[in-house]
Amino acid sequence: MRDIKKVVLAYSGGLDTSVILQWIKDEYGAEVVAYTADVGQGDEVAEAEEKAMATGASQAIVDDLRAEFVSDFVFPAIRANAIYEGYYLLGTSLARPIISKGMMDAVKATGADAIAHGATGKGNDQVRFELAAYAIDPSIKVIAPWREWDLTGRADCVAYAEKHNIPIPVTPEKPYSMDANLLHISYEGGVLEDPWVAPPKGMFRMTVDPWEAPDMMETLSIEFEKGDAVAINGVRMSPVEILTRLNAIGGAHGVGRVDIVENRFVGMKSRGVYETPGGTILHHAHRAVESLTLDREVTHLRDELSPRYAEMVYNGFWYSPEREALQKFMDEIQQRVNGEARITLYKGNVIVDGRRSDSDSLYDEATVTFEADDVYDQADAEGFIRLQSLRLRTFAEKRLGEGE
Repeated sequence: MRDIKKVVLAYSGGLDTSVILQWIKDEYGAEVVAYTADVGQGDEVAEAEEKAMATGASQAIVDDLRAEFVSDFVFPAIRANAIYEGYYLLGTSLARPIISKGMMDAVKATGADAIAHGATGKGNDQVRFELAAYAIDPSIKVIAPWREWDLTGRADCVAYAEKHNIPIPVTPEKPYSMDANLLHISYEGGVLEDPWVAPPKGMFRMTVDPWEAPDMMETLSIEFEKGDAVAINGVRMSPVEILTRLNAIGGAHGVGRVDIVENRFVGMKSRGVYETPGGTILHHAHRAVESLTLDREVTHLRDELSPRYAEMVYNGFWYSPEREALQKFMDEIQQRVNGEARITLYKGNVIVDGRRSDSDSLYDEATVTFEADDVYDQADAEGFIRLQSLRLRTFAEKRLGEGE
């Protein structure tokens, strides 16, 4: 790969990517285009361009992908009820493929030969970045410094930066790593590597501690059309506005914290701590509307497939034919998911206490009522039960006949 002339680097402006930028120039003799995708990570975006140019980038691209991220990645996953291993709402997993897509657009625009990223050789992100890139352009070259260089950790990176006069952020070192976007913030590494150690006090950024949340409950309504949230408390908003607003509301009530040990795609177990306030509210509200509008067998089939969908996304297969095919199924059954959920938030809890759908509800009060009705003949249940029990009765007779 030594014939590489220009590289698009996924750039954050932090220590790792600042060092990587210089290292690529030294090791490959290539010019580096620093690419920063804004998926809602906050302050680092505003300073990225200036930092990149000061560090020696030939060009700095800052790409606002927030609207596309929520509309085309977060909302499709919510329509699919995608949760990895029962807890994780896939915040980082969903951000990586859109960042990769943006990088590949930058490759095309700048005539670059390769992409580079700062993911380590132990994590999932290296897989997500590279699988997405190869799905878009099978011929792309990838530089992954953490799999190539002899730097072993933060101390080595700092020494390298000082040696090469690389401006690096002067911030207190946190005893864990963070990754943020509009859907969540993830925390891992450092003190969190011991799964018995509780997260440090003051670590969380999006959510207050539930025990310090307001003593008053807050109730809101969320309206859905074809499985997508379109309004909060009757006010229509864009997807980004909805997620941003629910993050603020949920965060104020301590909603959406998860602390899990998950199975990485590369084979090891890893402790991850996440806060996903808006996504957690959307998940519960969406399922509430689905409970009225989806057929039983369709719901059960979807629920069998949702873990597979989540695994595909977690493992980096967003641009795979299987995920895209499964998305078509998920989206097709969402055509009837139109209605409104009423949600109450209280000290970390998301409580569904109402749901309605004027046009697509399959709930029939006249049929389900315990009062007198002329819709359902209860005597019909006897034949239904006898047929359902036929195989059980046959098996029992055979067993008893054998003296069991």
